[in-house]
This record gives sequence, C-alpha cells and structure tokens, in this order.
Amino acid sequence: MDDPAPKRGAAGKAAKPAAPPPPAVRPRYLAAVFGSALGALALFYAALFTLKATDNLPPPAFSNSICVDEKLAFHREHPIGDPNLLVIGSSVAWRHFDGAVLVQDSPTTKPLNGAFCGLSVNQTRYVADWFLDRRSSIQDVLLITSPQDFENCTTTRTALFDARDAEDYVFGQGTPWGYYLRYFDLVSLARNASEIAAKRSGDNWVDPLVFDPYGGGPLDTRKNRETPLYGMVKKLDDACFAALGTLSARLQKEGRRLMVASTPLNPEWKASGDPDGRTVTEFTNRIRKTLASNPLAEFWDGDAAQVVGPSAFFDAIHLRWSAATTYTAALVKALHPGITSVPRAMTKTEGNKL
Repeated sequence: MDDPAPKRGAAGKAAKPAAPPPPAVRPRYLAAVFGSALGALALFYAALFTLKATDNLPPPAFSNSICVDEKLAFHREHPIGDPNLLVIGSSVAWRHFDGAVLVQDSPTTKPLNGAFCGLSVNQTRYVADWFLDRRSSIQDVLLITSPQDFENCTTTRTALFDARDAEDYVFGQGTPWGYYLRYFDLVSLARNASEIAAKRSGDNWVDPLVFDPYGGGPLDTRKNRETPLYGMVKKLDDACFAALGTLSARLQKEGRRLMVASTPLNPEWKASGDPDGRTVTEFTNRIRKTLASNPLAEFWDGDAAQVVGPSAFFDAIHLRWSAATTYTAALVKALHPGITSVPRAMTKTEGNKL
C-alpha cells in the first residue's frame, strides 16, 4: 500500500514537520544556577561589609568619580539644613571657598558648598539645578570658576549622576547597599578601596577627600604638586557660556541672585600658557557679556584682583587652604554673598571692582 501523501498548505507546499519539544529543565540545574547567583551576591556583600569594617569602603559609584561620589556621601552624612547660599563649580570652587570666613562676616548666612571636582560648566548647571530643585531656601548662588571649566562642554556629558538615585541617597537617606550593586564596577571599586582611607585622612596630600563643615575641600599643605598638571585652554567652548546663560536666566526668573567669581591663576603658568593674556581676557569678557542681561547677576574678577601671590599655588590653578581663606575674604568683601541687596552694575574695571 502506498504511503499517504504529505499534507500541503494553502500554497500547495508540503507542511514542515512539527519541531520537537525543548528539553525539560532539570530542577537540579535551576537550583545550581540560583545557588551560584546567591553565593556570588553573598560574597559581594561580604566583601563590602569587610571593607566597611576596616574603613576602606568607598561610596557607591553614582558618577564613577571618587571625589564626586565622596562629596555626595558627605552631603548625605552631614546635611546642611535650609542653606541660603549655594556655592557651585569645579574643584576651584570646592577647594577655594572657606565658608567659615563668610559666616564670621555674615552670621545669618548658611553656605552649602555644592561644587564637585572636574566639572565643565554644563555639568555645574546640572548640579545647580539638582540642588535648587531640592533646596527652596537657597537665595544666592555663587559660581567660582576658571577658564578650564569653559573648555569642553560640547563633548562632556551633562548629567553627572542620575538625579533620582542621588536624591534618594543624599536627601532620602535611602539604603546605599543596592546602589553598590546597581553601579558595580570591579576595577574602580578595587582601586578606590585601596586609596580611600589615605584620601579621607589627608595622608594623600595630592588628592585629599577632607571636608570642612560646609562641604569645602581644603588643600591644607605646604607642598607643591610636582607638575602644574593643567594646560592652558586652547579654545573656549560656546556651549559652556550657553549653559551659564541658561542658569542665569533660571535664577533671574526665580528672583535668586547669581554671583560669578574667577579664581586666581598661577602667574608663572599664565606667563607660559597665555603670555599675551588673550585667553584670560576673552574668558572674563564673555562671562560679563553672558550675565549682562540679568540685573541680579554680578561678576568679580578674582584673578585680576591679585589677592594672593605666587607662593599661594599648589599647582596651576589650585590654592593652598591658607590662601583660599585670603581669597574668600576678598570675595566676601567684593560680592557680599548672603546679604540681600541690589547688585551693582557690571563694568570693565579691574581688580575687585565690578
């Protein structure tokens, strides 16, 4: 007897034989997979708890920059209630503002140093928005800056960290342990764990992670960095001035005061990197132009004021803490942060005049 003809589909083609069922997953295999995962997780957290017990646990890597993440941890552990002055910027704002000098001059002022190392101005605007959205008591914003902050905004990612995760961690006091897993990076965790104790104690005098009560980061040393580290800016980035303009417009709309101060620059470094002063002049002129439409904005040229000498510098742009105190005193005298007043009109005069 002939075999029956194969069934054919609508198009007249032979139907494909049914696929065999997938092999059954054995319970032992599933148990091994889940057991291995749980074991790895247990080992991971055991390592974290060991690092914490020995004071070698770095903060969760929200930004994967140890100085940024440690600063977030500082704000979590040392909240400043109802600040009315926000200091923003890169490491020059973090390391050059002595909040105690301001508070002594204006006891009702409550400064919060929200500056982070290594920021371009677009990132500084992001950080400013993050604080302003969560601290309605802030009335004055002080940006301390250098030409380096205005160089790479086009190529630098604006969002320094995830705003919601950082809010939960810093202001919501959410448990940090889940964030170690979410932002896990074995290489950076191992590196930071090996360095964090020396940075927190100040024994690492090149990159200390020591904070004053307001969030400032003193470079309290008489030593110098072996090299200037920073090169002079090759070209100022239009996107950076646009970011400053956006921040200025927001603050003007909300009736908050914006103060911008340039930081002192090492004269030897300027002589070699900007001998004709063209870059620094363009930098200050463009800041003035960016702020000109905001009557609540002021600019102080802290470099032209020459309030510190060459021996004050740790490297090309950073001051020792003793000099930062001197600089802060001059800044307070020029801008009166924390004191509500109608800012004076900006002019092109030099020194500590506006």
